[in-house]
Amino acid sequence: MINRKPSGNGYVTRWEDMHFLPDVHTCIALLNQAGFKVIIVTNQRCVAKGLITSQALDRIHQKMREWFTARGARVDAVYYCPHEKYPPCNCRKPAPGMLFVAARAHQVDLSASWMIGDSEIDIDAGRDAGCKTVRLLRRNNSTESNADVVAPSLLEAVRQICSRT
Repeated sequence: MINRKPSGNGYVTRWEDMHFLPDVHTCIALLNQAGFKVIIVTNQRCVAKGLITSQALDRIHQKMREWFTARGARVDAVYYCPHEKYPPCNCRKPAPGMLFVAARAHQVDLSASWMIGDSEIDIDAGRDAGCKTVRLLRRNNSTESNADVVAPSLLEAVRQICSRT
């Protein structure tokens, strides 16, 4: 999780809807310095709902990558599932399809990788892909998780990952 959900329908459909979490660029830079590739995988049902086109979403993702680069952090790639929940596809988390595609495209060893997410869906996708997992806690959610690590913030998650490598 790198941004706050926008109010309203909860989907980022314009760059102005993107509100990054505090220190997110620092966290990504720390992962870069530790030798990790940073690849974002995200469900984007807003495309299937017709709230945004794939091309417009690609432009937001490109602007996001440029925003990080300007702050000394590198996002190596962004993958998203544009599909509705039903019928199920192999790319929508909790399915691990996006992780497998990203691993092949970027020569990533999933067993040496970490999936960081704020839901059990993210954790399930990471686990099913063979990654170690970190669950970020949001307000009002349980500390119970199947994740390897549970952290109160992205910065704490990155600190724990870096201390284990």
